Amino acid sequence: MEMINSIDDMIYSIVTVGERGQLVIPAEARKNCNISPGDKLVVIKDPIHQKWLVLAKLSDLQDIHDTLSVRLEDFKDKLNKIKEEDI
Repeated sequence: MEMINSIDDMIYSIVTVGERGQLVIPAEARKNCNISPGDKLVVIKDPIHQKWLVLAKLSDLQDIHDTLSVRLEDFKDKLNKIKEEDI
């Protein structure tokens, strides 16, 4: 994972939303985030900053979900073992 060192590393450009609600993702952003034609992106409202939108590749979200599911299951098992030891 690439480390972000400054605000300049986070901003690619300013884009304008078209009349049909479309926007263009800058080429450099697509390249750095490995976004190709045909990729599915998920538009998510940020839970903390209610007016922020986050774009994420669907395939990446599926990978994150799978990884978190396994880790949460491991965590649940460890908690159950701790509870059993206390009995």
